[in-house]
Amino acid sequence: MPDPVVGLGRALPTDPGERRRLSLAAVLGRTIDRSVDVQISRYVDMLASAGVERGLIGPREVDRLWERHILNCVVLERLIPLRATVADVGSGAGLPGIVLALVRPDLRITLVEPLLRRATFLTETIDALDLESTVDVVRARAEDYRGPTFAVVTARAVAPLDRLTALALPLLTSGGSLLAVKGRRAQDELEEHRAALAVLGAERLEIVTLGEGTLVEPTTVVVIRARGRRRAR
Repeated sequence: MPDPVVGLGRALPTDPGERRRLSLAAVLGRTIDRSVDVQISRYVDMLASAGVERGLIGPREVDRLWERHILNCVVLERLIPLRATVADVGSGAGLPGIVLALVRPDLRITLVEPLLRRATFLTETIDALDLESTVDVVRARAEDYRGPTFAVVTARAVAPLDRLTALALPLLTSGGSLLAVKGRRAQDELEEHRAALAVLGAERLEIVTLGEGTLVEPTTVVVIRARGRRRAR
């Protein structure tokens, strides 16, 4: 597989840990504290071990956890305001929620996950990575969530865009944004559901590509803003 960092104009180090740090810095556009790098490495190890054993990560994904999952989630941080509240809907193994918590400690993140085995893994991971002060786990379906609303909702491989929007918009504050990580069919999916999204109360529908020039496969995000209304209490 091609290296996830391209165009740096210098030879890449042979040490895997140093290559990883370099790729992360290239994607973020800044260096990170070594303690954060250690946390991310621990998280990758947990995904590759307990995550696979519990069926949260496919065995074939282990060799590409860094390129396909970690880095592709890291780039989302560019779309999230400083000190925002974030709900990661259908969080699963914590992608992108835990990744965002590691690289953006200013965020306050709630992982919304209905399945017990996944919620248990998320709770154990938060404890292991010392994220208790910035990350919570709520075991619930998004449509059953009752609590504070959020400035941002993230979702990765959760549901078709119309159904995802119906789940996410009630969780958003007035003018908040849904960041839906989608694949190469994002534009087709957006056009297919555009009318339904308008009825649901979505506005500023936009497709953003992140990581061009630094990722093997850039991250495609559908950005949807809530239409200036609050959820009924």
